[in-house]
Amino acid sequence: MNNTYNNLNRKSIRNRRQLLRKKKKRRRITVISIMVIIIGIFGILKLNNKNNLKMSSESKISFDNDSDNNKEVLISVIGDLTLGTDEKFGHSNSFPEAFDNNNKDYLYFMKNVVKLFENDDYTIGNLETTFTDSKIKVPKGGRVSFNFKGQKDYANILKYSSIEGVTISNNHIYDYGVDGMKDTVSALEDAGIDICGEEYKIVKDIKGIKFGFLGYMGWNISDKLKDKIVNDIRDLRNKGVEVIIPYFHWGSESEHEASKNQVELARFSIDSGADAVIGSHPHVIQTIENYKGKIIAYSMGNFCFGGNFNPEDKRTFILQIKFNLKDKKLNNMEYKIIPTMISSRDDKNDYVPTIAKSSKEEILELLNELSPTLNNKIIDGFFTIDN
Repeated sequence: MNNTYNNLNRKSIRNRRQLLRKKKKRRRITVISIMVIIIGIFGILKLNNKNNLKMSSESKISFDNDSDNNKEVLISVIGDLTLGTDEKFGHSNSFPEAFDNNNKDYLYFMKNVVKLFENDDYTIGNLETTFTDSKIKVPKGGRVSFNFKGQKDYANILKYSSIEGVTISNNHIYDYGVDGMKDTVSALEDAGIDICGEEYKIVKDIKGIKFGFLGYMGWNISDKLKDKIVNDIRDLRNKGVEVIIPYFHWGSESEHEASKNQVELARFSIDSGADAVIGSHPHVIQTIENYKGKIIAYSMGNFCFGGNFNPEDKRTFILQIKFNLKDKKLNNMEYKIIPTMISSRDDKNDYVPTIAKSSKEEILELLNELSPTLNNKIIDGFFTIDN
């Protein structure tokens, strides 16, 4: 009996051991299977990730190639920059007093527009003053005349305000004679400001594209002036300049419509190869014209103007031109008018150009009214014009 029981017990133990071995074997198979599955999934994910990275890299390469072939360059154009005063005005309420009263801060004057200039590729205006210590004024004819000057270090106002270039071809660059003009050029060069006009030309490489700016006084049309315009444009083209913009000083003060001379010279410049034409001197906004698909802004008006404590017409604008280039060739242009006031105050000139708010629509309406060839295209945003 005992032997029978012992035999049964040993058999039961063997069966349990065999069962345990089978369970362990099944567990090992299960674990191995799970590991194989995990490794397989990981491999698939890694392959997909690698493919995705490859696709991303290929996409980036494609995007970069597009970027190389297609480029946008944004230029801002502004009007008269009279960064100084006529000494006969006195110090009270003058541009120099505003500078002194604001801790001699070079950024004070452009504080309300500097961000806009920092975010473009290039900003240019008309410097209608001298930077000199000279006391010798050049006598001028006419019923009323002004001799403008500012401290030499006022050139830093341009530098710190991200205004990279100026034209000096105007009726005030020789207010203190040749020495005053030379002082001005020296001050601008020390501040790193580009100069056009008076035999200076700006050739600027922007994003790998060459831009050229020219400056002229354009009151009197002559064969000599026309020949100079043609030769200057040809010279810039020979230097590989893709975009050329002449900036003229011309017209009659306080007149909103361009004179016959302005129109003739501007159109002649376009016909000679200019890509846009800018003007100043009237101290007010004038007509903007579409001529053969190119823009002519006959007068930008004042911008930062130390020549008057409280001008009646404080309206101005910033013209932005977006040049779209393909394979380093000009493809098309878009334009934007930013209505601006020359002062942040209505009751006086604080010499702080400020983006217009309440007067914005009024300025846009005025420009559309003055500019019939644009067919009311001037809006609060970029627009194109027909060829």
